[in-house]
Amino acid sequence: MGWKTLDDMDLAGKTVLTRVDINVPVENGQVTDTTRLDRIVPTINDILAAGGKPMLLAHFGRPKGKVVDAMSLRQIVPALQAALGHSVRFIETLDGAENLTEEARAAEVLLLENIRFHPGEEANEDAFAERLAGLGDIYCNDAFSAAHRAHASTEALARHLPSCAGRLMQAELSALEAALGAPERPVIAVVGGAKVSTKLDLLGNLVGKVDKLVIGGGMANTFLAAQGLNVGKSLCEHDMADTAREIMTKAGAAGCEIILPADVVVAREFKAGAESETVAAHACPEDAMILDAGSASIARITAALDMSKTLIWNGPLGAFEIAPFDAATNAAAAHAARLSRAGKLVSVAGGGDTVAALNQAGAAEDFTYISTAGGAFLEWMEGKTLPGVAALGG
Repeated sequence: MGWKTLDDMDLAGKTVLTRVDINVPVENGQVTDTTRLDRIVPTINDILAAGGKPMLLAHFGRPKGKVVDAMSLRQIVPALQAALGHSVRFIETLDGAENLTEEARAAEVLLLENIRFHPGEEANEDAFAERLAGLGDIYCNDAFSAAHRAHASTEALARHLPSCAGRLMQAELSALEAALGAPERPVIAVVGGAKVSTKLDLLGNLVGKVDKLVIGGGMANTFLAAQGLNVGKSLCEHDMADTAREIMTKAGAAGCEIILPADVVVAREFKAGAESETVAAHACPEDAMILDAGSASIARITAALDMSKTLIWNGPLGAFEIAPFDAATNAAAAHAARLSRAGKLVSVAGGGDTVAALNQAGAAEDFTYISTAGGAFLEWMEGKTLPGVAALGG
């Protein structure tokens, strides 16, 4: 662990430039989901408890270096104050931040206007980062979800000030280190979703790092087809067959066992309550589509989970949005949750569909760690260096 945490810094009397992700959904001027606000509370509280003054740097939407009123962070201030339980002073301009009024200084937390209103942010401009650095004494990055972007507030700023990871960043990096860096073996990965093409780097990296790889969702159909099985009218990337075979060969050479569905749930139409049947993976009817893994496949996956110590999960095992095609995802997630709760499994999951699927299965609370970082979580799993983490010395 090359990066420092808040515990390594002397914060007393210091202004701490704190990069956070509060890019929350807003409808009619109201924040509709406060998850990201709630997740920065430990960092802000710890900075305040140590005598520091947090000045929050954050983006909202994609204004592309221009001032866009609809993307102002001002609309988030009431919800942010409620989440933090501290007074928040909104600062409209960099000039304002450089010349704080006495009234602004009295606020417990300062929030700078949308950092992406400045073209220097996404250009990772050193001169802009230097100007930001002049606003504070210490830089704290608590936005793992933006760590795959080399922007001024996530990367360049760390070169100008003593830097550390905030509590959310620290938790995320520690969880990922436990899952992929130095995991307890055997390690099993569950990767699902619609397309192999969007997860090539991920699969390529995982087969060299995990002991078992469960492939589900639409991408499993591509692997079944690559083995010469008929998948009927299923979602399938037939043009990825060679790539799928290469991944299987690479897995074999690395001693990674790939687990594909042995039986599948098929239907003639994709709608709630559609008539469905379970058939062997090699027996999909010409006019049907594969929408979930069958009960024998579920049994094989749960048995594999029983033999594992660490689980990494990204993507659902079937068309989980519609019953009954959520059965495999729900059963596997519930089993992983039980093992995690019993202390037998370290389970780390991430990705948009994944979080939704695990919440729907009622399993999310018992997973060891669920990342809400989306792209950054995926790039970490792909084995890529994240600029925002590298800048902290990690």
